Amino acid sequence: MNEFLLSINWNPDTEFIRLFGISIRYYGLFWIIGLALASYVVQYQYKDKKIEQKKFEPLFFYCFFGIFIGARLGHCLFYEPGYYLSSFSHFIEMILPIRSLPDGSWKFTGYAGLASHGGTIGLGIALLLYAGKMKMNFMDVLDMIAVAAPVTACFIRLANLMNSEIIGHPSNLPWAFVFESVDPVARHPAQLYEAIAYFILFLIMIYLYKNYRKKVHRGFFFGLCLVYIFTFRFFIEYLKENQVDFENGMLFNMGQLLSIPIVIAGILSFVYGKKLDKMK
Repeated sequence: MNEFLLSINWNPDTEFIRLFGISIRYYGLFWIIGLALASYVVQYQYKDKKIEQKKFEPLFFYCFFGIFIGARLGHCLFYEPGYYLSSFSHFIEMILPIRSLPDGSWKFTGYAGLASHGGTIGLGIALLLYAGKMKMNFMDVLDMIAVAAPVTACFIRLANLMNSEIIGHPSNLPWAFVFESVDPVARHPAQLYEAIAYFILFLIMIYLYKNYRKKVHRGFFFGLCLVYIFTFRFFIEYLKENQVDFENGMLFNMGQLLSIPIVIAGILSFVYGKKLDKMK
């Protein structure tokens, strides 16, 4: 009996629709859906807290560009610095969605690498700038974003699933996926594991916000978000293939190493939030 007989063959068309010659892919579509849902949740919080609508309006753009720029630079600098910093033409590829070819020409490829850790850092910087511009408490902004962020994280991992990227180790479990565009081996659908975990966190966040938002201290939601997501991210890496070859000889891969300081930052958020409350 074939050991992969019970596995799920996975080879979806990555293109959702083509309009006027422009390809709209599931990857980009899921990113937009995740960000739109998060925007709706944050807007609800602004109304609930009676914060002026004009302060909310620019938030989406801060978040979008913070996440995107941070995720792109994070991938290039954390995972492939030797390539992107080796020449000016490769450096340009960090910024533009192109790939230089050996004959000196260029090929449009889209942004083929985005790193969640870089996106988290970029989002934090963008929100710091936003809070300063809007004269809002930085921790309050982080807490509101943290309530919504898990739903975006969920859809980003679903986007990875549609692209058959960030695959897991081989597995003979009945729900293992054969990513046909990668190889004929049944593997853990690590992207799906993460998507489910983040959606569960989103439900937890909504429940806590609705029932305990006035009882928890400042920094609680932000701390919970970071600790939950990146602790899970640390351990799920044991089921995933390394993204780049240099990780093969490391005790912890890059994703795990980058998760550790973010988890620590989440823990510190609890402490910092409690101190803010005591200063009232």
